[in-house]
Amino acid sequence: MNILQKIGNIFTGGQTYSSAEVHRIAEFVKSKEGRRLTAELIRQTDSLTKKDVGMWRQAWQMAINIDNPKRQNLYDIYTDCLIDLHLEGCIGQRKGMVMKQKFRMVGADGKEVEKATAMFEREWFNDYCSLALDSRFWGHSLVQFGDIVKTSDGLSFEGVELVPRKHVCQEHGMLLRNTGDDWRSGISYREGELASWCLEIGKPYDLGLLLKCAPQCISKKNMLGFWDMFGEIFGAPMRIARATTTDDAERAKIESALENMGSAFWGLFPDGTEIDIKESSRGDAYNVYDKRVDRCNSEISKGILNQTMTIDAGSSLSQSETHLDVFENVIEADKKMLSNNVNDHLLPFMQAHGFPVGGLRFEWDDAAAFTPSEQREMERVLLEYYEIDPQYFTDKYNVPITGVREKKTQPDAFFG
Repeated sequence: MNILQKIGNIFTGGQTYSSAEVHRIAEFVKSKEGRRLTAELIRQTDSLTKKDVGMWRQAWQMAINIDNPKRQNLYDIYTDCLIDLHLEGCIGQRKGMVMKQKFRMVGADGKEVEKATAMFEREWFNDYCSLALDSRFWGHSLVQFGDIVKTSDGLSFEGVELVPRKHVCQEHGMLLRNTGDDWRSGISYREGELASWCLEIGKPYDLGLLLKCAPQCISKKNMLGFWDMFGEIFGAPMRIARATTTDDAERAKIESALENMGSAFWGLFPDGTEIDIKESSRGDAYNVYDKRVDRCNSEISKGILNQTMTIDAGSSLSQSETHLDVFENVIEADKKMLSNNVNDHLLPFMQAHGFPVGGLRFEWDDAAAFTPSEQREMERVLLEYYEIDPQYFTDKYNVPITGVREKKTQPDAFFG
């Protein structure tokens, strides 16, 4: 029996080992290969079967079961919902507005420590921020960190990855070897070596915003399917052939001709055959289907963005400005959540692994939020009342400043 099988028996309680073997297994779990094993576990293909509101409600009930909570079915529904392009657009807009913001690491004196900021401007931190924002939609997320490596900016993680959600029982802090296992047969990721390489994001009982968006996505998908069926039935005119012949062979020829006409508006029929084209008079598909799809989209926008007009067309400037204010409040809330997570959890985690982040604090660089015109106006006002170090403009605009220019005088104008 190899060490992987022994770890499997530890998960399931299948066998007892000597202290030497337990020590050997513990050393393996500490290794890079062992940590990857605990992250990957025994993964299974997601279920892509057709979902309905009844399945969503049943999956929700299973997820909030106090004795043995299971979120596997709910996560399958979430995955199915994410193919909705409107939902994907709303999530992308919300995450993108946060991810594009500039940040800085400051010391106890409130001044930026540029070397520390550079240490965080790496791919692993960008991925971590993206996973942290995903917790708004999926709920609780467990993130595993890779090995520590040295770079030109100091220490860094090789990468971060999401521990498959179906293998995590966040209510009890347990990692499940198989999806659907009872949480009592799992292994704790809040204690021991696993706790040294994992960070939790979000509340244990949070099911995310996708829980509320799922019914709208399911209904929208059904409406689009019904609309396609409507178009298939009523989209093209019906062709009716009236034949006087009773010969089965002749009737078969007529059926074949009608079937093979396709988009060509002609056909070869036996004598005595009359062709009648029946145009569809059904014109209410727009009101029945398109309006329902629009309502689903607006409900999804309200759930993710708290408004509709930053992603859909608006009716007036005043309304769009109001909706923009609401959207900016959502972004500010996400920024605050992310900064709190970095300061309260990520920085202590990094310090425990030897990163030089003691006394540092993550802050958003609010100055980056100024538009170019606002920035120039602020600089103009400052120059009017204060002496500004020329090096500031040299660094910002990459223009060398050699000295102060004499006051410019305008030449007299001559008009002949």
